[in-house]
This record gives sequence, structure tokens and C-alpha cells, in this order.
Amino acid sequence: MVGSSRSLAYSMSKSMIDQFTRCVALDLAPKQVRVNSVNPGIILTEMVRNIVPAEHLDAFMRETYKIYPLGKVAEAVDVAKMIAFLASSECSFTTGTRNTVDSGFHVACPR
Repeated sequence: MVGSSRSLAYSMSKSMIDQFTRCVALDLAPKQVRVNSVNPGIILTEMVRNIVPAEHLDAFMRETYKIYPLGKVAEAVDVAKMIAFLASSECSFTTGTRNTVDSGFHVACPR
């Protein structure tokens, strides 16, 4: 959701998914098919472990917690819960949306 000059392709792919979601949602709405995207913030996964050297991981996560308004980062299960909600009948009037699971980072980010 937030671009970075150090990861142009990655940043562009995030924007592409948002636009793709909107377009496919419009295309499939007449068939009553709902399409939504989930945009997680930092989750401690292999991707993060591959980017941040092991000896700096704890310090990186402590600093990360400081910039997330809720003071924590999501776990994979939190993303799964959002996906389950979006797929459920409780969310039957939602389509074409971007749904963040990021502890409020997107509203606090200076960009």
C-alpha cells in the first residue's frame, strides 16, 4: 500500500492488485461474484526473515512496533480471519474493496 523507491516492482505490484480487484469486481458483479483484496502490513514471515539479518531482527521488530498505531503487527491468522470474513455471507454486500490488516500503519504512514 505504501510505495518505496527501493522496491519499485514490489510497490507497483501492490497498486496493480488494487486496480485489478476493482476491475474484476465490476466485471463479475452481474454474476453476483464478489471480489475483494486483502493488504497486510508487516507479518513476521520468511520474506521478512530473508530481508532482515537474523542478528537485527529483534531490533527491527521493536522499531516496527513503534510506527504501528496499535503497537503490534498482524500474524498470519489475522489475515486469514479477514479473508474468511470477506468470503462469508456476513459480508455479502462488499465487493471491489481493499482491506488492510496492518495495525493502522496506512493511516499513520507519512507518505
